[in-house]
Amino acid sequence: MDISQVTYALDTFYFLLCGILVMWMAAGFAMLEAGLVRAKSTTEILAKNIALFAIASVMYLLIGYYIMYSSDSPIFPSLGFLIGSENTADAVLAGGDDAPYYSSRADFFFQIVFAGACMSIVSGAVAERMKLWSFLLFAVVMTGFIYPIQGAWSWGGGWLSDVGYSDYAGSGIVHMAGAAAALAGVLVLGPRRGKYGPNGQVNAIPGCNLALATLGIFILWMGWFGFNGGSELKISDIDSANNVAQVLVNTNMSAAGGLIAAMIVSRILFGKTDLTMILNGALAGLVSITADPLSPSALSAMMIGAVGGVIVVFSVLALDKLKQDDPAGAISAHGSAGIWGVMAVPLTNAEATFGGQLAGVVGIFLWVFLASLLVWYIIKAIIGVRISEEEEYEGADISECGMEAYPEFTSTKG
Repeated sequence: MDISQVTYALDTFYFLLCGILVMWMAAGFAMLEAGLVRAKSTTEILAKNIALFAIASVMYLLIGYYIMYSSDSPIFPSLGFLIGSENTADAVLAGGDDAPYYSSRADFFFQIVFAGACMSIVSGAVAERMKLWSFLLFAVVMTGFIYPIQGAWSWGGGWLSDVGYSDYAGSGIVHMAGAAAALAGVLVLGPRRGKYGPNGQVNAIPGCNLALATLGIFILWMGWFGFNGGSELKISDIDSANNVAQVLVNTNMSAAGGLIAAMIVSRILFGKTDLTMILNGALAGLVSITADPLSPSALSAMMIGAVGGVIVVFSVLALDKLKQDDPAGAISAHGSAGIWGVMAVPLTNAEATFGGQLAGVVGIFLWVFLASLLVWYIIKAIIGVRISEEEEYEGADISECGMEAYPEFTSTKG
C-alpha cells in the first residue's frame, strides 16, 4: 500500500475522532447549564442544547460550510449549498503540497461541531426566560450565516487572515463570537425575575444540581482535547505528532491554571470556596489557551489560563453590577476570557502581532454582536423572545415543554 494512503487514512481517522470529542462537548454544555439553572427550567435547557446541535448540523450542510470556506470575496462570502465533492484517490496518490491529507468529509464534520459549540454558548446566557422557539430560530441564523461569515474572514482566508489575525482553534472565532451573540440576547431579553433588587442588590439564584454542572466541566475539559488537538489537522508525521502532544499538554495546564486561580480569588473575595467560580475558572482557562495552544511552554500555558481564571471571576461580578443576567457565566467564561486568549497570542508567538489580534477582536465582536442584536430584535417583533412572568414563575419546563425534569422531587412553584 502506498504510504500516502496510510497517512491519509490515519489523518482522516484522527480528524474524525477529534470531531467526535468536540461533539461530546455538546453534552458538557448541556450538563453544565442544566446544573446551573433552577430545577423548573431543566427540561427546557436540555431541549435547547440537543436541538441546537441538530440545527447547526443542517444549516452548516445547507449553507454555512460554503460561506465559511468557498468564497472568493474577503468580506462578503458567496453562498453555496451542500458540501461539494470528496477527494479522489488520484489526488491523494499524486503527492506533493497540493495533495489532500484527510477526507473532505472529515473536515466538514469537524467544522460542524465547532458551529454547534459556538451556538451552545448562547443557550446558557439566556436560560430560564427565553422562548424555546425564539432561541431555535436564532440558532438557524447564527449557525447558517452569522458564525460562518466571520469564520470566512479568518479561517476561510478573508480579510482578517490578510491582516495577520491568528486564532489556532477559536478563542475569538468560536468562543468570543458565541459570547457576543449571547450578550446581544441578554440585552434584548432582560434579567430573570427577582435577580436584581431596586437598590442595586444582586440576589443569588442557585442552580439546582452542581453535581451535573461539575460533570459538565469534566466533559468539556475532555472534549477540549479534540477541540484544540484536532485543530492541528494532522498527526501522521513527527512534527505534527509532537505538536499534538504539546497542544494537549498546554490545554490541560491552562485549564488547571484557570481553575486554581479562580478558586483562590473567590476564596479571597467571598471568604468561601465558590464551586461555580471554580468551574468557570477551568472553562476560562480552556478558552484562554485555545487561540494558541501550540506556541507556549507548559508553564506559560498554565499562566495564560490563570489570568483567564482571574478575569472570569471579576467579569461575572461586573456583569451583575451592570444588571446583565447570565445564569451560566457564559459571557464571562467565553467572551472576557476569549478576548484575553486572543490578545495573549503575541506573548508567546513571534509571528502574531497585537495589531492583527486587536483587529480580530474588534471585527468579530462588532459583526456578531450587531448582527445578533438585529436578529434578536426582529424575532422579538415577530414572535417575541420572552416567556410571560407567570410562565417564568412556574418554570420554562412547563410553559415550553409541558414536562418537568424532576417531577417526583420538585414543585413548579417557587
